[in-house]
Amino acid sequence: MKILVINGPNINMLGVREPDVYGKSGYQELEKMIEDYAAERGAEAIVLQSNGEGEIIDFIHHTLGTCDGIVINPGAYTHYSYAILDALKAVNLPAVEVHISNIHKREEFRHKSVTAAGCVGQICGLGLRGYLLAIDYLLNEVKPGE
Repeated sequence: MKILVINGPNINMLGVREPDVYGKSGYQELEKMIEDYAAERGAEAIVLQSNGEGEIIDFIHHTLGTCDGIVINPGAYTHYSYAILDALKAVNLPAVEVHISNIHKREEFRHKSVTAAGCVGQICGLGLRGYLLAIDYLLNEVKPGE
């Protein structure tokens, strides 16, 4: 199974940006953790990050015919990017939305996710472990090629 893990704006600043909210691990640690976890389970995880909405949409489009599932942390785009929602719906692959923090315990504007409607589920508030749980879901619930 091949899984694309997409990280949105400011996720590259892990370990620097609000460590009390996002933790002290850096982005490279997150990438390695995800790649190693998937490999240990016989899968391939490709981890990408962009601060630009259009590039995230391009990442999603490129999954068509090349990947079996998506794990996505859209960052702040979660709350208003109908374009990312439309891209997720267009490729029609199983996607799991992940948030490191619990978006429902933060500022009011973070409580709503417009992109979650294009996903099979959402994991939030479990730190970096949320990515691994999303991978587990895809590995256990998705049959490649279907």
